[in-house]
Amino acid sequence: MNRWTGKAATLEDWLGHVRTQPEIMENVTHWHTIPPREARCAPLPVDLDPRLAGALRARGIGELFTHQRDAYAAVRRGEHVVAVTPTASGKTMCYNLPVLQSLLERESGRALYLFPTKALAQDQVAELQELADAMEVDIKTHTYDGDTPPTVRTAIRNAGHIVVTNPDMLHSAILPHHTKWVKLFENVRYIVIDELHAYRGVFGSHVANVIRRLKRICRFYGSSPQFICASATIDNPGEHAERLIGERVTLVDNNGAPSGEKHFVFYNPPVVNKQLGIRRSSVLETQKLAALLLKQGVQTIVFARSRVRVEILLTYLQELVRRELGNKTIRGYRGGYLPKLRREIERGLRSGEIRGVVSTNALELGIDIGQLQACVLNGYPGTIASTWQQSGRAGRRQGSSVTFMVASSNPLDQYIIQHPDYFFNRPPERALIHPDNLLILIDHIKCAAYELPFEEGDTFGGESLRDMLEYLTESQVLTQSGGRWYWMEQSFPAHGISLRSAAQENVVIVDMTLPEHRVLGEVDRFSAPTLVHEEAIYLHEGVQYQVEKLDYHEKKAYVREVDVDYFTDANMAVELKVLHVDKEARFGELLRQYGDVTVNAKATIFKKIRMRTHENIGSGPIHLPEEELHTSSYWFAFSEEAAARKTTDEMQSALLGLANVLVHIAPLYLMCDPLDIRVVPQVKAVHSKLPTIFFYDRYPGGIGLSERLYDVHDKLMRQARDHITSCTCLSGCPACVGPIEEVGLLGKQQALELLGEAGEAI
Repeated sequence: MNRWTGKAATLEDWLGHVRTQPEIMENVTHWHTIPPREARCAPLPVDLDPRLAGALRARGIGELFTHQRDAYAAVRRGEHVVAVTPTASGKTMCYNLPVLQSLLERESGRALYLFPTKALAQDQVAELQELADAMEVDIKTHTYDGDTPPTVRTAIRNAGHIVVTNPDMLHSAILPHHTKWVKLFENVRYIVIDELHAYRGVFGSHVANVIRRLKRICRFYGSSPQFICASATIDNPGEHAERLIGERVTLVDNNGAPSGEKHFVFYNPPVVNKQLGIRRSSVLETQKLAALLLKQGVQTIVFARSRVRVEILLTYLQELVRRELGNKTIRGYRGGYLPKLRREIERGLRSGEIRGVVSTNALELGIDIGQLQACVLNGYPGTIASTWQQSGRAGRRQGSSVTFMVASSNPLDQYIIQHPDYFFNRPPERALIHPDNLLILIDHIKCAAYELPFEEGDTFGGESLRDMLEYLTESQVLTQSGGRWYWMEQSFPAHGISLRSAAQENVVIVDMTLPEHRVLGEVDRFSAPTLVHEEAIYLHEGVQYQVEKLDYHEKKAYVREVDVDYFTDANMAVELKVLHVDKEARFGELLRQYGDVTVNAKATIFKKIRMRTHENIGSGPIHLPEEELHTSSYWFAFSEEAAARKTTDEMQSALLGLANVLVHIAPLYLMCDPLDIRVVPQVKAVHSKLPTIFFYDRYPGGIGLSERLYDVHDKLMRQARDHITSCTCLSGCPACVGPIEEVGLLGKQQALELLGEAGEAI
């Protein structure tokens, strides 16, 4: 340590110092060190154009990593490819190299690049343009997104060799107007899909259908492009790529990139009430660790699971910065911030002007934010894949980096923090999509019919179209003439279909603090009742705004800046009814089923929670209409005999306790946000009158999540039993069945007894 400044000379010195600090180390459950890795390289390909080879060497690239060489070779053989390597391993070269080589060989060629966000697309254009300038060739690379000026769009359509866009623009602005893009579609040789792992759930299911439409238009113009995909590590990259693009792919996962030493520290906040199993707030412990790093001068990224947590942590850390660190800058970053603000924050991180950032998973993807050294995770991100992605934002190819994962009290966090082997020795989760979800499919068949008429015998994906085309004809959306079906409505279908969620529109947040109103950001429709109901505190960049009015029909929330010492949290009441059973299996006294359900959800009350102490200081009602959702569900019911052995209150306590565990453990088997799957316990289910626990997909029609849980039911139940049994609390706590106030003094015992009733099922 430097005796004048109190700072360690290097991050390694500081980590050595931390190991001697009992107030930190007594909360560390595991310290995992990943040693540095040397690069494994191969010569530049012999067929590489001298201009491209020269440009690479001028940038200090005299050879390729093994995965870059393998991807290049597979693409040159004419194969569809998916390259899968960790963050910051040079995946970009896996597609840029063959694309640029092809354009140097055939000037009329074209390539289409798809990225899940605008920021990633803009990063890519800058890198491609640097290479083109170094080669002194006229390869035109352009971003085509919502910010592209109309005057530039015509030039891109006619002359853009590489068009860089996102699935939303492809869906709503390029495919419907394909007649303006003839040069692209006639000559497109490669379609690049980066961050493939981001295309899962509803978004991935939509994008798979957009790609079906894209391939259909390419065939119409006589082209048959190759797909080059790149992904972070997931359990099923080859299968996922094949489902997304509908083609056989070659998997390249021979990672040759070097990496610096990485420390991964599991940190469990101290228990403050052993009997009740209550731990110190993970938010306050995250703040403490991030503050130590920032005081040390280490550029740090903090990830939090929700928008509210991002803003609370940002508020706490900005107070610290103002008080102790003078001119150091720390910023927030999340969905809902406007694009201009996000670009400004990205630039500040790259330049080093911003020393710390608190983000949701919006910064998980490979946006260039420079050479961060430390990452603090407030809670387990929900999947192994996301955890490695977020951790990978700290530490590039040289030098040490550290990630602290601070567990919250929820059962999933506690399971992971106490079972490090599960995390470090298990492959990441599977990415799930359901492109043939009927609601999603019918939307894209409408879009495809607008783009080109359907003919007798056509398919869309693997589905026969006849029934759907006849349904759309009866609905007067299509008209049939001979063996063809044509679009007949006046409206333009793609504009009304969001790829990002089942909700068709986001709610816009309007700041009325100043006379000239401004748009602060937006939230999705499903989150609006709990985040921007009237009297809610909406946090934005560490500033508090109170919602004065939510116009639910016009999708606008009107807010005004306030200075209060609390934030708000809302409750939802849920009713669920079974519509149809598709699968079922019985084990002992337990019946499990999978099928279709209808869910009615209504926001009921909100709580006011004091900053820093997190105590409840008040509540109020929420007056909003009920939302109805038709979706897929997996549920299991206990027999009448099992129900008869408990009173109604005991069964209520047991079901609630078991549901509290299962809702947190279920994401271990799913690559999804925990909010994508919901759990509802019913003492007497409407359809069977039996004690039942339901899981349902939070999207219309379902996206395969609850079906996957039906398949892993036995593992799920065993995991729940083991987790409850191993928890050290006496009667229940936030880390297992839930706090005693919710489940009662015997909640833990009742839940274990109920699991015992399942008999041979577990």
